[in-house]
Amino acid sequence: MLDRKPKNIFVQGAISPQKIGEDIAHHNKKTQIGAHSIFMGQVRADESLNGTVEAIEYKAHEAMALEKMHEIREAIFAKYPLTCLHITHSLGRVNVGEICLFVFASAVHRKEAIEACEEVVEHIKQSLPIWGKEICSNQTYHWKENRP
Repeated sequence: MLDRKPKNIFVQGAISPQKIGEDIAHHNKKTQIGAHSIFMGQVRADESLNGTVEAIEYKAHEAMALEKMHEIREAIFAKYPLTCLHITHSLGRVNVGEICLFVFASAVHRKEAIEACEEVVEHIKQSLPIWGKEICSNQTYHWKENRP
């Protein structure tokens, strides 16, 4: 296993299309890559007893989340022959329709890239101390529950 340094995965607010495009564009010269798998989580306008979701405000125990994410990254690199793995998660307010999670896995073959990307997303949802507070149209809020 390679000993990579922990990376900061957090950005304030929504993940911009420009950032996503730049992350993808940096790989066009890496000619050993044969496949990319991308997951983008977007804030939905869910309906609830509190009205329609207008935004989610994300909070995290950042130090703990970064340490755990580093462990997850290392385990994923040990399990799959990846070339690259990029993870970005929002903190703060993200409005409906905006991107809050971006996972980008690259490998020689598609199966490894797809499986690694999916596994990373599941680990993030299950293991990272990140919480989302849904802000609804009637100005109430409630803490979001992660679902598989």
